[in-house]
Amino acid sequence: MVLNSLDKMIQLQKNTANIRNICVLAHVDHGKTTLADCLISSNGIISSRLAGKLRYMDSREDEQIRGITMKSSAISLHYAKDSEEYLINLIDSPGHVDFSSEVSTAVRICDGCIIVVDAVEGVCPQTQAVLRQAWLENIRPVLVINKIDRLIVELKFTPQEAYSHLKNILEQINALTGTLFTSKVLEERAERDTESQVNPNSEQGEQVYDWSTGLEDTDDSHLYFSPEQGNVVFTSAIDGWGFGIEHFAKIYSKKIGIKKEVLLKTLWGDYYINMKAKKIMKVDQAKGKKPLFVQLILENIWSLYDAVLKKDKEKIDKIVTSLGLKIGVREARHSDPKVQINAICSQWLPISHAVLSMVCQKLPSPLDITAERVEKLLCTGSQTFDSLPLETQALKAAFMKCGSEDTAPVIIFVSKMFAVDAKALPQNKPRPLTQEEIAQRRERARQRHAEKLAAAQGQAPLEPTQEASVLETSPQREEPRGDEQQVESMATNPVPQEGSNQESFIAFARVFSGVARRGEKIFVLGPKYSPIEFLQRVPLGFSAPPDDLPPVPHMACCTLENLYLLMGRELEDLEEVPPGNVLGIGGLQDFVLKSATLCSLPSCPPFIPLNFEATPIVRVAVEPKHPSEMPQLVKGMKLLNQADPCVQILIQETGEHVLVTAGEVHLQRCLDDLKERFAKIHISVSEPIIPFRETITKPPKVDMVNEEIGKQQKVAVIHQTKEDQSKIPEGIQVDSDGLITMTTPNKLATLSVRAVPLPEEVTQILEENSDLIRSMELLTSSLNEGKNTQMIHQKTQEKIWEFKGKLEQHLTGRKWRNTVDQIWSFGPRKCGPNILVNKSEDFQNSVWIGPTGRSSKEASKYRDLGNSIVSGFQLATLSGPMCEEPLMGVCFVLEKWDLSKFEEQGASDKQNQEQIDLVGERQEEDKIHPSGEENQEVQGVCLEPFEKRTSPKGDSSITDCYGPFSGQLIATMKEACRYSLQVKPQRLMAAMYTCDIMATSDVLGRVYAVLSKREGRVLQEEMKEGTDMFIIKAVLPVAESFGFADEIRKRTSGLASPQLVFSHWEVIPSDPFWVPTTEEEYLHFGEKADSENQARKYMNAVRKRKGLYVEEKIVEHAEKQRTLSKNK
Repeated sequence: MVLNSLDKMIQLQKNTANIRNICVLAHVDHGKTTLADCLISSNGIISSRLAGKLRYMDSREDEQIRGITMKSSAISLHYAKDSEEYLINLIDSPGHVDFSSEVSTAVRICDGCIIVVDAVEGVCPQTQAVLRQAWLENIRPVLVINKIDRLIVELKFTPQEAYSHLKNILEQINALTGTLFTSKVLEERAERDTESQVNPNSEQGEQVYDWSTGLEDTDDSHLYFSPEQGNVVFTSAIDGWGFGIEHFAKIYSKKIGIKKEVLLKTLWGDYYINMKAKKIMKVDQAKGKKPLFVQLILENIWSLYDAVLKKDKEKIDKIVTSLGLKIGVREARHSDPKVQINAICSQWLPISHAVLSMVCQKLPSPLDITAERVEKLLCTGSQTFDSLPLETQALKAAFMKCGSEDTAPVIIFVSKMFAVDAKALPQNKPRPLTQEEIAQRRERARQRHAEKLAAAQGQAPLEPTQEASVLETSPQREEPRGDEQQVESMATNPVPQEGSNQESFIAFARVFSGVARRGEKIFVLGPKYSPIEFLQRVPLGFSAPPDDLPPVPHMACCTLENLYLLMGRELEDLEEVPPGNVLGIGGLQDFVLKSATLCSLPSCPPFIPLNFEATPIVRVAVEPKHPSEMPQLVKGMKLLNQADPCVQILIQETGEHVLVTAGEVHLQRCLDDLKERFAKIHISVSEPIIPFRETITKPPKVDMVNEEIGKQQKVAVIHQTKEDQSKIPEGIQVDSDGLITMTTPNKLATLSVRAVPLPEEVTQILEENSDLIRSMELLTSSLNEGKNTQMIHQKTQEKIWEFKGKLEQHLTGRKWRNTVDQIWSFGPRKCGPNILVNKSEDFQNSVWIGPTGRSSKEASKYRDLGNSIVSGFQLATLSGPMCEEPLMGVCFVLEKWDLSKFEEQGASDKQNQEQIDLVGERQEEDKIHPSGEENQEVQGVCLEPFEKRTSPKGDSSITDCYGPFSGQLIATMKEACRYSLQVKPQRLMAAMYTCDIMATSDVLGRVYAVLSKREGRVLQEEMKEGTDMFIIKAVLPVAESFGFADEIRKRTSGLASPQLVFSHWEVIPSDPFWVPTTEEEYLHFGEKADSENQARKYMNAVRKRKGLYVEEKIVEHAEKQRTLSKNK
């Protein structure tokens, strides 16, 4: 098919029912980009001979070198089937785990996806991950089993073995799909049934929902992949062929005379054909019958491969003529069998036809968007659809209708921003020349050539006639040349100035409703924008132009400057884009950071944020080689942050610029981009900054040589704890069970704090529910300020109670009695995995209900002082005593909180009442100072509300030589928390990767060697059925993972490649402060115990990096150092 013109594409964009937005998802190296190549070549954009070699969608240089895709890119294809013409917006996505954020951005703007699976490797970890992402976004998958040629050529399977192997892969994928979908679907069905009984108005949504999920016989059969349903295609993209069962059912129904419908049901499965009776029967394996799939389909393909690989010329000719194909002479004579196979198969079973017809039949158009998906997109945070304002709920109809009339609201979602060289933009491209211009240029070239000849001859003695002719013509000739140079220079000058080192940002977006027109004004909604707030500020039925509206937080107004059709490496200009299409938008870089919702109506809420599978964990600090280039670096990092959906940019309190990325490959790409595209300077990069967490554990039962800690040893241990306690300054009481009692410097308040380790399950629950904790915090603060704006919605309330119930369930026993009700705050940043429990009698306060004190005045006084204590707790949890890393899984119990002296001093004063009122005001203002030298981030987080308030000048409330009382409370609470940690057994927690490695049996030993060298722990290994591949699952500390993938590849000659995904935090069992105390330990470890202590090594490395004091001897054995005379 010839390349379609732009007009054709614009025409196709208008028919929403025939648009398919699809992305290709798979594990790394399963053949996504090769498959995309085959589909693109069907449109004549690239040659079919180059399909698979060119990797057209991988437009970056490093993608071509590494051979993996690193970004998702889109292309629009045209496909005609049975007089219907379809527009297919195909998005190719990366399979490498480091770039799984790109998959999220692609999945959000699609309606369906093609899951590609390698026929040899089967289901891999990333296959599971992409299936889960597709499921979370409610998009429908179809399956392509690729690389079937490997079963023939590499594994040398017989057709029968190949059939059972393929069956096995299908079962694995369906098992996966089953675990993901069934429970979810049934649960939602039940919910919808009850809703429809209660609320008959939602009847329409119900019908749409049912219709779009496809009414199969059973509830969930449409979720599974099976060839007879037509949602599975078998392909070999590199050889250019692919087929669905339907293709063969058509052929054989004519040949054998059995109905096509019957064949469709029986071509896959254990059926065989009785040729005499022309009947299809269930296979009886004992008789050694072959299933239809083997007999009618696979054997033909096998025999073709067999003939070509053995170079059996007669057989090949026979096959070609019987199939009625025409093979070119070049291909027929070619020495490489692959070329012949490609030539025959791509005509006999064209892959693009098989895949695209399945896409058009099985995947939904933008019109079929499910009500469920719309509701999910519109509900941010813990809101439910019913709790949204009515204006917002009305938008659901616009989504479902996908209307292109002028009244329809324009809703566009930008899923990512990507950088394009300004020269590649259509408006800056050289335009094709007209015929006249070409003629002029030809004439000029001729004249120049004549001049050169003349000049060359001029050196020799010229004949007068010739010289005269040159002289005559040259003035006329010179003028146009000079003139033309001026014209050319004028035309080319402006572009390089703008575009020489400028990156243009284009938004990768999709129109969900309405028509996007160039030059149209539109609102950009940030992720925190709330339509409720807008509707409160602006009266109903407003008709003001967007510029005159009052300012609303998180909302900006911008113009759609340029609209582009995305064509892989090319961009085409568009004037307008109808709904349901994928497009590029230029001119949004100042308004959109990474993703945003654009809408013509402010009543639209921002879409729910994209969910990323990979957590960014690898940090490095970057600085320019020449300090004078700092501004370029800062600017470059801003651009990089905008161009990559997953990267994070931080400036730490030490002033370092930190880059946080998802893995080593991702980090490498970000650094290359910084150097070559965004900053264009030389940068130096630090060693990776490895995050740790600090925690405490229960006292150990056995010592380091696994002997039970007995009485004779306790003496030594007590002796050691005395030494430990000598570290704690005077004036602080320490009980035997670790209760720390501290007094503020002005001796007016006394705090008693104890640190207790939380059970692992509780820490996990706190981590999972951090968003819920954050929304609870918002509710509490808005209640405290007397605003009742955010009504707690029923569903949110239920979630909070469920969360509370979970905590109560795990915090059982005498020690934890009533703890959950007394939780006062979470930390760090008010939503972390540590808790502060308030057990003091005077002031009850809990996160669940908001403050309730004895009387309102007292309560407010206590609340203000309480805020200081919470701030002290936040600071303590943000940087622990071991190496200033955040804490995790610690519960601080505030046992006593004695304010009697503070109250006495207050009472003795005559202006008692005024003073108490002023304490609050003054102390709120002073909240800003105490954490000055502490982490700036925290200060921003904890003390935000107080920065805006000021206190009256003449306030001389309780402020003494130690500074404001609230500041003393913060500092005292922080110190008390730190000391209470130090009297318990402290441990470091390391971040852990789960590591999936696929390796053949002969390199298994080497893989284990690399793992054990890097402190890895193997969890399980299993062999893949029917192959010699082993799948190894292991955990590996992030600290040891740098260079791991390269080392494994080197040691196994590239036969094994690992996938690393951040999974959890794990306590390092060794004590960083351990010294030998018993005789056995001295014997085993020696007096110094200087054999490597992993935890101490990590701790000292972090302390060194942060510039903290490290206890280490520089010279250990001075007398062994050589003298100078020996060194001659």
